[in-house]
Amino acid sequence: MSTIDSIRREIPPVHPQGWPFIGAFAVATLILYWLWHPLGWIGLVLTVWCVYFFRDPKRVTPIGPDIVVAPADGRVCAIAKVAPPADLGLGVEPRLRISIFMSVFDCHVNRAPMDGEVKAVAYHPGAFLSADLDKASEENERNGVVMATAHGDVGCVQIAGLVARRIVCFTRAGAHLQAGQRFGLIRFGSRVDVYLPDGARPRVGLDQRSVAGETILADFSGAESPGFRAD
Repeated sequence: MSTIDSIRREIPPVHPQGWPFIGAFAVATLILYWLWHPLGWIGLVLTVWCVYFFRDPKRVTPIGPDIVVAPADGRVCAIAKVAPPADLGLGVEPRLRISIFMSVFDCHVNRAPMDGEVKAVAYHPGAFLSADLDKASEENERNGVVMATAHGDVGCVQIAGLVARRIVCFTRAGAHLQAGQRFGLIRFGSRVDVYLPDGARPRVGLDQRSVAGETILADFSGAESPGFRAD
């Protein structure tokens, strides 16, 4: 294997959504360098960070109809039973909600928590409170994806944060998603909530780090499901 091939295997690709921002950072860096060299070095550091932020690494997803995988990289900031937002159409009864907070250093590509058909995609405008606050689930700008799965309807909500100003969703109603499949991203710091039907048992703890498409958030059986899929 050549050195270039080895580097390509080690360095994750950049998501296409990131190139306009990386280009803007690079142009700004050149201007800052022309104005004053030290500013140019600061711009270079920020450009490298932008490339890092929009990384889109491959993930190895556990396969099994009873497994719920993490939709986002980040820190598990809440595990509770709460009523889902009305715009999801999941009723008013409390459901298990697992929330993941993404800092500006986490990969922000979001992945489907389970296999299923997308029943609805619901965008809701709102505020830009810090995403690690509990009330952010109700008050912040958000985009909800409702999936019909083997265990019932699952809601996955992308929530904008204090810094985030753009939620991107790649899927639509009627699409079929596999667990671990990319369905969106959020720029730049944000949160994802997963609302699960009865029978789901959490497999993570508060402040635990999650890896999108790999970490098992919850399951419906407790049984281990062999097999993995790289995506």
